[in-house]
Amino acid sequence: MDKNNEKKPNKGGRTPKANPSIHRHVFRLTTEENTRLLSLFEASGMNNKAKFIISVLFNKEIKTVKIDKAAMDYYMRLTTFYSQFRAVGTNYNQIVKILYRNFSEKKASAYLFKLEKQTLEMVKLCKEIIDITKEFEEKHLKKT
Repeated sequence: MDKNNEKKPNKGGRTPKANPSIHRHVFRLTTEENTRLLSLFEASGMNNKAKFIISVLFNKEIKTVKIDKAAMDYYMRLTTFYSQFRAVGTNYNQIVKILYRNFSEKKASAYLFKLEKQTLEMVKLCKEIIDITKEFEEKHLKKT
């Protein structure tokens, strides 16, 4: 057989990179510079510090993601509240069906009157929540 066409035995291990990074550079930073570099690195969302530094050196595009934890927390709580509110609506429908099935028309109407009062209070509460949410969005979620 021709030497060029012979198969080389598999030695195992990782396949070599086509263009390996073999050149190493070392630099030193002051405490302030290091703090600034680390904050920029964290804001970029990249997971490799070396690749981040290379992208900064060669002016590649860097993504910066800022997460407002208060807004996230508010959003999560609002979502939870919404799911609870939907559960109340489902229970409301079930209660009305049970009242008409198990009680007389007069007794069911009396219970529904009490339920209606509670529903009106819940409507007021929902309007307050909507107002607070609009106020929160105007103050904290404005895009500048």
